[in-house]
Amino acid sequence: MEKYRCKICGYIYDPKIGDTDHGVSPGTSFKNLPEDWVCPECGAPQDQFEKI
Repeated sequence: MEKYRCKICGYIYDPKIGDTDHGVSPGTSFKNLPEDWVCPECGAPQDQFEKI
């Protein structure tokens, strides 16, 4: 599974880690994130992320 970086603040979403603080379990790929998930650092929407 690929990692994605926020183009606004540089936060890296790593699917191996997920985002447990916001209800996203480890192993959740970026394309399977909930529609309302936003960058936990700056609040940017998912369309502001790029695959790295």
